[in-house]
Amino acid sequence: MNFNEGISMNISGNTILVTGGGSGIGRRLAEEFQALGNTVIIAGRRQERLDETVAANPGMISIMLDVSSHDAIRKFAATVVAEHPALNMLINNAGIMKTESLQAQQDDLADAEAMITTNLLGPIRLTAALLPHLGKQARSTIVNVTSGLAFVPLVVTPTYSATKAALHSYTLSLRRQLQGTAIEVIEVIPPAVQTDLTPGQAVNPRYMPLAEYIAETMALFQTTPTPSEICVQRVNFLRRAEAEGRFDAVLDAVNPLPAADVALPGTN
Repeated sequence: MNFNEGISMNISGNTILVTGGGSGIGRRLAEEFQALGNTVIIAGRRQERLDETVAANPGMISIMLDVSSHDAIRKFAATVVAEHPALNMLINNAGIMKTESLQAQQDDLADAEAMITTNLLGPIRLTAALLPHLGKQARSTIVNVTSGLAFVPLVVTPTYSATKAALHSYTLSLRRQLQGTAIEVIEVIPPAVQTDLTPGQAVNPRYMPLAEYIAETMALFQTTPTPSEICVQRVNFLRRAEAEGRFDAVLDAVNPLPAADVALPGTN
């Protein structure tokens, strides 16, 4: 039986790990899933953010994790499985976003390499580390958070956009390879949302309010069957641009000025 097509994920009774769970979309997803009757573990590299989130949500669990470190991920995976053997849902949400001027990059490419390590290698490594455990569960779910910029890039964030495009492609392959197993694979594709991902983003009126985004997203998670892609209406402008023959027009709309003059419309 193919468990990961045409089914609805269990919305409660899970043990869920959320990376980047101390702020923004990760925190709000963690809070919503906990309210639905799930045990939620949040992971992140800033202890103060984790502590603040746990204090506001009694019963939530936090564990420090730097997803940019391969060794840290391996040790973390062993710890979380040993301490929480019921773990059956992974939400790969952690990510960083930086602007880049490709004609003025430094030789070390530090920003680009940090985004690749955190946004792409992090989810791949953590998924690989936890997949044997998730495969032993009666039902389990892997959720990868990508971005509308995976489909139409923001030219001032070329590496960020590229990492999200790569994670989208990886998610498609992961889902296909896991057909016939009890592991469901879901992609969450946010538009520009009011979070602290980039400076000023949380108060920018052009972005989707976080509360509205989470409400629409959680409603989609509870759809039967669960969509393989969680796309709020606001992101379809980007997600469907190429399929609907609008790619060049949307690329120009997202990037209307020379790259140096474009105001950064952050997205997860």
